[in-house]
Amino acid sequence: MMLRRAIENRLESYLKGDNHKIFFIWGPRRSGKTTLLKKLSTSLSVPVFNFDLESDTEKFIPRREVMEKIASEHKVILIDEVQSHPKSTVALKILHDEFKVKVIATGSSELRQKSGEDFDTLAGRFTESFCLPLSITEIADNTQILSYDKSVFEHDLLQKLQIFGAYPEVYTKDEFSNTEKIELLQNIFDTYILKDITQIYDLKNEKLAKDILTKIALQLGSEVSIREIANSLQANVSTVSNYIEIFIKNYILIPLPSFKTNLRRAVSENRKLFFYDLGIRNILVKDFRELDLRPDKGGVFENFIISEIEKRRKNLYINQNMYFYREYGGQEVDLVLEDYYKNYNCAEIKISEKIGKKDIFPLPHTFTTIYSKNYFDKILKLLPAIPS
Repeated sequence: MMLRRAIENRLESYLKGDNHKIFFIWGPRRSGKTTLLKKLSTSLSVPVFNFDLESDTEKFIPRREVMEKIASEHKVILIDEVQSHPKSTVALKILHDEFKVKVIATGSSELRQKSGEDFDTLAGRFTESFCLPLSITEIADNTQILSYDKSVFEHDLLQKLQIFGAYPEVYTKDEFSNTEKIELLQNIFDTYILKDITQIYDLKNEKLAKDILTKIALQLGSEVSIREIANSLQANVSTVSNYIEIFIKNYILIPLPSFKTNLRRAVSENRKLFFYDLGIRNILVKDFRELDLRPDKGGVFENFIISEIEKRRKNLYINQNMYFYREYGGQEVDLVLEDYYKNYNCAEIKISEKIGKKDIFPLPHTFTTIYSKNYFDKILKLLPAIPS
């Protein structure tokens, strides 16, 4: 099943317009970026250059005469896994400056760090967007939903995504048994998350990387202490910190920092860490039971909401910062959204509708409660789409 992705509207506008900036698409492996390029390749009748292959990277020697040949042959240049060839940023600059050719390149935004000063030369020459695991709105937009079935659809979707996650190849495999879906998720984790990332970044200890992710997976909704993780795994604190930052940059983990005010009662020592995809999280803890049978269902639901808001924020390019807020007394606000005008929307996240926490956020704000029966509409209201 070929799903239409949120990013495709931006891609179509880019291809029709006069903008010749490089169009970067960031996201984790297996999130659908290659499928997007294949679809574009077919519609535009141009090839896809895969920078995981040396034979393709050799075609992008950063010399004007070499780039001129590529630009003359292709009206649009499609590149997959651009971060695998960091030196390509010089070639991309030549294509932009000299030949005004459109370039669409997918990969990890870690290209910034890998290319160093070369990437800095692209300043003002690129735009960027994201292709992440499927969001609830992407799924709804690809599903025919009768008005009287809306609540059933949203309930079933919530259960499905909290257990098996939203990687496209997992979500679309309705014919797969639960066992087959688990095997597919295990393959995605082992091959494309664990092995791939440890090899690309030359991480020395694949087991340590998995153990760090497992520790984080077991404390959803709690503040994560890097020092405690390092001590429990008998690892170096800076090594653990480095691994976590790599997982964040490669769209495996979502960091949620503590909101800081000048009020001395606020606590801001550690971050919370959530997973972009709960299927991957459940692989780590080896638990695919129905949510009602699980002691971690509260943390799983909180992760689900945070990940959906983060995906919507990135998919729609909404300028909002995300935090949690906690007082020394232990009271928390699960989610604080801050726009660039310092307007604040706060949310409590809980599974069931019941009397909630006291509203303790110290600045002027709106406050809402997100639970299992209203999550879909609440997410859309918290982050409304900006008219194009």
